Amino acid sequence: MGKQDKITLRGRISNLYRKSDIGYSLLRPFYKVYEFTIKLIPDRAFIKWYFKRYMGYSFDIDNPQTLNEKITWLKLYDRSDLHTRVADKYTVRSYIAEKIGEQYLIPLLYHTKDASKLRPENLPDSSFIIKNNHDSGGYVIVKDKSVIDWPKVQKSFKRSLKENFYYATREWQYKNIEPRIVVEELLTTENGEIPNDYKCHCFNGKLAFVHVDIDRFGDRRRNLYDTNWNLIPCVWQYENGTVEKKPELFDKMKSLAETLAKDFIYARIDFYLVKGQIYFGEISFHHHSGTQKFKTRECDLKFGQQLNLPNTI
Repeated sequence: MGKQDKITLRGRISNLYRKSDIGYSLLRPFYKVYEFTIKLIPDRAFIKWYFKRYMGYSFDIDNPQTLNEKITWLKLYDRSDLHTRVADKYTVRSYIAEKIGEQYLIPLLYHTKDASKLRPENLPDSSFIIKNNHDSGGYVIVKDKSVIDWPKVQKSFKRSLKENFYYATREWQYKNIEPRIVVEELLTTENGEIPNDYKCHCFNGKLAFVHVDIDRFGDRRRNLYDTNWNLIPCVWQYENGTVEKKPELFDKMKSLAETLAKDFIYARIDFYLVKGQIYFGEISFHHHSGTQKFKTRECDLKFGQQLNLPNTI
């Protein structure tokens, strides 16, 4: 079995565990053992192992060179209570309101710590998205609540509320977040589609580049743009797509990103541009946990050279 086959198999097993009642029941005992075991591994050893597992090579964590290596270094050495507050998709809202204004927040429709309260009568008739505040990537999009299997949704979020995402990647900011479910208005374009998000990678408080994913739920493509909206000739996980015209609100988005990033060594600030309005998405401190491959090492090195790490933390 090749390396890619093993990764695909792991993904299938993970989906079976998370999305199937039978799979959850069968695999839960094994996951309990796995979860217990990885918690015993010190952060430094785990982070080095995690990087090699997904990037395919080892590096001197005390002398990082590429962007992925430096993001991995930050997982180990850049930690604060502010990171926790900002990584929490609920408490970050007050941070955004303080820093740039609540007008950039996606409307919050509901929040709860009890998954059993995810019931139609507690939720609006409009379209919305349900997600956890304490992990990465888990969500449910609801356009018509009358056709949703709510017991299934409740069960899924009940499980995820018990998980501590920190142990999966050792991104420390997730460790002490109090789990909660948040329900936000579903942003859509004038055509009723899910909008692209603009991921602003900021180095030392300044915008370095923006990456935009195209057709995320189909033939996914990704373009990287510099601070003047010129296409950067680098392929990062996904091949390049059609070049987008510079957004009218790009300069404002850049200014907002730098305002939010000024307290951090590295931060990825995500925005949506919808119907002439900028909306804040999230702040990430370790894009893809420092393990998203560029097509060439030269691009990884190029961006890594632009990110300055402190001599001490």
